[in-house]
Amino acid sequence: MSSPSNDLLTTLQELHRDKLALRERHVAVARRIDHYDFNNTYQYAINREDVHLAWLETAIRELGGVPDEPAEVPLPSPGKKGAFTSLVIEDAAAAEAFVAKWRPRVAGISNIRHARMVDVILGETLEHRRFFAQIAQGNEQVLGLRMPGAGTGHGVMGVRWVE
Repeated sequence: MSSPSNDLLTTLQELHRDKLALRERHVAVARRIDHYDFNNTYQYAINREDVHLAWLETAIRELGGVPDEPAEVPLPSPGKKGAFTSLVIEDAAAAEAFVAKWRPRVAGISNIRHARMVDVILGETLEHRRFFAQIAQGNEQVLGLRMPGAGTGHGVMGVRWVE
């Protein structure tokens, strides 16, 4: 018979695995998006997912477990340059499926701290789903408006840091 802490550990490890797969997929898609505003939206979602994963990894380690390492995510080619809409639509659907899988399972998490952590992760994942849906619709202002006169250079730089 398994103990409640073992059940919690198994649950958190599975959640971590699922969230890590989403995050790795988002990194792969972001590498295909050269539109500045859309790429920034993906960077925002990835940053939040890094926080979610850090929370889960801490909880897993506190329960004596070891979190999974990221795996390479195969990504279909979106075709011609800038034709990434199908990938973004897939990401919106994957976020919705993630929440649909995990929302009913929150009630089974007896540790209130971990249950609330999962609630926050699910809520922010729904926010990411909304972001992806807005990107698919061509909304360039998902994260807000730029200051008047501010430009983007019409694309994303090939490297993150320039010295």
